[in-house]
Amino acid sequence: MNKPILTIVVPCYNEEAVLTETVSRLRDTLERACRDQLISPQSTLLFVDDGSRDRTWTVIKHSIEDYKEVTGLKLSRNFGHQNALIAGMETANPYSDCVITIDADLQDDVNAINNFLIKYHEGFDVVYGVRNKRETDTFFKRNTALLFYKVMERLGVKMIPNHADFRLLSRRVLDEFVNYHEENVFLRGMIPLLGFKSTEVYYNRAERFAGKTKYPLKKMINFAIDGITSFSIVPIRMVTVLGGTVVGVGFLIGLYALIQHVLGHAVSGWTSMILSIWLIGGMQLTAIGVIGEYIGKIFKETKHRPRYTIEKQLVSATTKDRFKTTAL
Repeated sequence: MNKPILTIVVPCYNEEAVLTETVSRLRDTLERACRDQLISPQSTLLFVDDGSRDRTWTVIKHSIEDYKEVTGLKLSRNFGHQNALIAGMETANPYSDCVITIDADLQDDVNAINNFLIKYHEGFDVVYGVRNKRETDTFFKRNTALLFYKVMERLGVKMIPNHADFRLLSRRVLDEFVNYHEENVFLRGMIPLLGFKSTEVYYNRAERFAGKTKYPLKKMINFAIDGITSFSIVPIRMVTVLGGTVVGVGFLIGLYALIQHVLGHAVSGWTSMILSIWLIGGMQLTAIGVIGEYIGKIFKETKHRPRYTIEKQLVSATTKDRFKTTAL
């Protein structure tokens, strides 16, 4: 069996509380996969510090000193979870046959990684980690997530329900992915667009091992808006349809008012006038907001700014010859 070089990419943002345990579990996972002849002994862990304000980078540096398979990437500031993933994927691509991305909070089951690799050896280029159930989520988060997937499906966006960013990608998927240069990144929608042979591995999602979630309600809302507006123009079309509907209703109301005037039954109505003003005004503001969201994204895309900036890249002394070390 051919033994591929695997890199496990782990984005980190203020993960000091959990990172030591994460390093330990992922090292055990690499060792087990090596024993099972699934990966090469040259396989590594790549931790990407996304501008953390705690001791995350210090923990990463100590791990690099202690373990030859641990490498680290420090971004110059917080670029966001999706960009941190891309930084790790693009850095790992030149020396890896496949990459697995996983969050640092240990909610995704590291034991499923062996199953990912088995599917890779069966010829799959993309392996999605999919939750069996969402019992660890709150009632609100569970139901809003299901609503989000349904909305995205109705908008024509291909996504894998109950899949986050726990996945395996082969090198040829990564080679193709680098051709996607958009500023507004939504990996859960972008990866299925590539169209390579894919499959799913189901696992039970655990509670966060330590620390606090990095996706509060505000970030979840922004994430959902980015996902919708990055892959579909249906919201703008809906605004157009809504505008046409309002014009049609307005025409009928005007016709009714004209008939009442001719019949001599016209009565000035303050309430109906105020309600009409508020209704139409609210619709106009909503329409402007939706259109503005798309214009804002166009504005960002035209700048062509880099999605991330690497400040430091560190590897252990025993594996330095396999990496290009930078210190910007």
